[in-house]
This record gives sequence, C-alpha cells and structure tokens, in this order.
Amino acid sequence: MNPSNYLKIKDKIPSNVKILAVSKGFSSHEIKTIQNIGQNDFGESKFQEAFAKQLILKDFNQINWHFIGKLQSNKLRKIVQNFEFIHSVDSFEKLQKISHVSFEENKNPFIMLQVKLGDDPNKGGFNPDLLRLKWGEIQELKNIRLSGLMTINPRGLSSKENLELFKKCRSLADSFQLPDCSMGMSGDWREAVEAGATWLRLGSLIFGDRS
Repeated sequence: MNPSNYLKIKDKIPSNVKILAVSKGFSSHEIKTIQNIGQNDFGESKFQEAFAKQLILKDFNQINWHFIGKLQSNKLRKIVQNFEFIHSVDSFEKLQKISHVSFEENKNPFIMLQVKLGDDPNKGGFNPDLLRLKWGEIQELKNIRLSGLMTINPRGLSSKENLELFKKCRSLADSFQLPDCSMGMSGDWREAVEAGATWLRLGSLIFGDRS
C-alpha cells in the first residue's frame, strides 16, 4: 500500500467532495496508515469484519464509520449501534426498521437512500417513482437524518452513460432538497464528480488491489 495514492487523488477532487475510503478487505493497520495522513471516513460492507476493526481502532476517535453493504434485517440493530452513516438503505421497510431501532437505541444515524437508476438485476435500491410516492411517509420517520441518495451504476457502461446516470441521481436528490450524493467508485469517480457527487467511495484507488 502506498499512502501517496491517497494524497494524489485528494489533490484531484474538488474541496466540496468527500472521500469515503472503502476499507473492506483491508486491515486495521492499513486504515491507521491512511487515517494518519488525514482520512477519517471509512466504509465497510460486512458487519463482522467491520466490528473486529472497530474494536482494534476504538481509541481512534476521529474515525467515522460508514456502512455501505447490503443491509440484512437480522444485522440492522448492530449496524445502528456501530455506524454513524448508513449508505445502502434500499427499501422503505428497512428504513422503517432502522427508524424504530434507532429510537430504541437512542441513535440518530445519517441515512443515504440507495436508488436504482440503471437496469442491473444484481443491484438493489428504490425505484425513483416509488421513492417519490413514499417521500411524505419517509419524512415522518423519527431518529434518522436523511442526508442524501446513494447509487451504484451497472458495470460496463461508457463514460457518457455513467455520467448520465449520475446526473439523474443528483437531480433526484435536488428534487428532495437532499444535499448529498454518494456515487462514484474507483473506476468512474471523475464522471460522478462532474455530475455533482459529494461522497466518492474509493477502495483500490487508495489502498491498492485487495489480496
């Protein structure tokens, strides 16, 4: 792992765009190395792996933990207990449960609603029309802080196709007056920045290839 990779990418993105270092598959030592040069936001997608790192790094109070993986109902309480940010809420039912659990746990997590904008059977997320339909009910839910939308584009798209889908996400977020868009990864971050991303989820670009 070369920390200069992080500094190079940091120099290339606008100051209003935040980096979420996707640390799944990387060690707590590697997280510490990146944190020591100024990166405080880390994304994990598997609870057990993430929790083990959180225990090791419990004294690193500056670290903000983001859950970015598929949400399983039986893990929601543990995720609410241990993550301040949840980027992958893909249904109204899960959002309701997070609200309920957050109330019980006296938590108030930041929430990104995952939207499905491309035709990809492997990706989940709210259909934009359903999201518009449910928006009034969503706003009534307690103990959650709705901060934005998250999307993952299908693989194999051209740069132009990626840009168009990211623009749809930004437009949808703007229509709900949500400030954040968590979109763009190591392969398509430039298009995401151009479209108005506020969070980039970057793994291999920062840490190198996973072993």
